[in-house]
Amino acid sequence: MAIVVENVSKQFGSFKAVDEVNLEIESGSLVALLGPSGSGKSTLLRLIAGLELPDKGKIWLTGNDATHQSVQERNIGFVFQHYALFKHMTVRQNIAFALEIRKAKKPKVKERVEELLDLVQLSALGDRYPSQLSGGQRQRVALARALAVQPQVLLLDEPFGALDAKVRKDLRVWLRRLHDEVHVTTVFVTHDQEEAMEVSDEIVVMNKGRVEQVGTPAQIYDHPATAFVMSFIGPVNVLPSTSNIFQGNGFESTNPEMFLRPQDVMIQREQNGTTVAARISRLIHLGWEIQAELTLDDGQVVTAHLTRERFDQLQLQPEERVYVKPKDAKSFPLYYSI
Repeated sequence: MAIVVENVSKQFGSFKAVDEVNLEIESGSLVALLGPSGSGKSTLLRLIAGLELPDKGKIWLTGNDATHQSVQERNIGFVFQHYALFKHMTVRQNIAFALEIRKAKKPKVKERVEELLDLVQLSALGDRYPSQLSGGQRQRVALARALAVQPQVLLLDEPFGALDAKVRKDLRVWLRRLHDEVHVTTVFVTHDQEEAMEVSDEIVVMNKGRVEQVGTPAQIYDHPATAFVMSFIGPVNVLPSTSNIFQGNGFESTNPEMFLRPQDVMIQREQNGTTVAARISRLIHLGWEIQAELTLDDGQVVTAHLTRERFDQLQLQPEERVYVKPKDAKSFPLYYSI
């Protein structure tokens, strides 16, 4: 394992930011720490980096106890949300900086800088200053600088959070390709579920300082371990288990709430023994799919997602009466609010 977090806790005053976390991250993997604000994901990243020391527990890097090592001793590359580039230095000088303070020989520095400029697709911009670059380009420079010293672990704290949606989307694809080329063990913090699902090999879902679940994007989405995970990863309808949509469909539960994904709400024109009546209160065209907001006869409001093909087949209109049933639903003993 590249990183092992062993029973680690960190408290700031009366606030427990990280609460007895145990985590193993495989060498060469790309892992997302995902959770809402205050869940402990950034604190955990800083503990791995050595920017914070744990109150309890140990942190192991490539088999060595790094709990009390300095940041420099850990050989970790760290990329912040706001780049932290030196404004008075060119792109080349920014990338070379860490190598120069380690007194690397000039030919070696030059070779490594040009190699990284090519890797991050900025070879033509090496003599520009950060102010002359776009946000996406500055973030690529920050990544190149972090990779310059060939770290054993690369840590990224919400690296795309300051960028607009289109640039963020492009950089996700770029980061995944970059990782597949360099194979550095990478951990990045995000509160964006789509970003975590798209980029990572594995997702660590955090809530209130604890790890709720660790798994691949498919495992996290299809087999959530807790109510929090299901409610945080992707859209979901949270309904009373007594709602009439669940009656006669084999989804009854003694737990107070049921969780139903919008794509698992089946809409039909005709009634049968397992459907319940609903009124279409609103239709929202999202391009690749249609979102239908439905009001059941018992007053519960349900959101359904339909493919364009299915929507065209049904020819739905607002205020129409339709019939619905769940394709799948889940229940959990406890529900933790976000």
